[in-house]
Amino acid sequence: MNVLNHILNNIFSNKKQLAVLIDPEKIRLSDVKRFVRKINQSVANYIFVGGSTVPVDLTEPLVLEIKKHTNLPVVLFPGDVVQITDKANSLLFLSLLSGRNPAYLIGKHVEAIPRLKETSLEIIPTGYLLIENGETTMVQKVTATEPMPSKHVENIVNTALAGELLGMRLMYLEAGSGAKSPVSPEIIKAVSNDLSIPLIVGGGIKTKAQMEDAFNAGANLVVIGTALEQNEDLFNDLKRW
Repeated sequence: MNVLNHILNNIFSNKKQLAVLIDPEKIRLSDVKRFVRKINQSVANYIFVGGSTVPVDLTEPLVLEIKKHTNLPVVLFPGDVVQITDKANSLLFLSLLSGRNPAYLIGKHVEAIPRLKETSLEIIPTGYLLIENGETTMVQKVTATEPMPSKHVENIVNTALAGELLGMRLMYLEAGSGAKSPVSPEIIKAVSNDLSIPLIVGGGIKTKAQMEDAFNAGANLVVIGTALEQNEDLFNDLKRW
């Protein structure tokens, strides 16, 4: 499956889209079957796999186990080169546009090329904007960058648009894993109004109501991860829109 085309087709059909993010550090392989069964019973369209500090050799076994139990596309959401595996369907080739650390703007991408040359992964250039949420996130610590202040909406919009003009095919607004609060509807709406590429929103989304707020503000795809890790009962709210 071409994941980017799938996202675009769903947008054309006015369909809400949900991705469940699984962090290889936060799930045991023995729990994957049960967890993925719940994903299959939900409205989720994609399974994202990745994390900020995943050790070598954890990602591929997890992807292989996930694919035993679902037909949903598995999309890599890597925090580092070691999380690349050709066992997934596609990879979000993330550029941290909100920061100014060259390693996460281009350095890691160059480092990834020898691995990517050996795969048949669908590679999707994706702009990644970290938005402040009231606490320090793991992304900040790992990348040594600061999030964009949420009050500087115009700068957030301009950064996202610059990413689109540079050739990004997706834009990802991120509050950070386990964020205290999600990206505000005001920011989502402002970015959505100026972009012509799909907008993904994640981080800090803990309820179906917050997902609806993101969709209503203009998100094309919402990502939820930590909330489901901490409370699988939330799956009960995700069986229908």
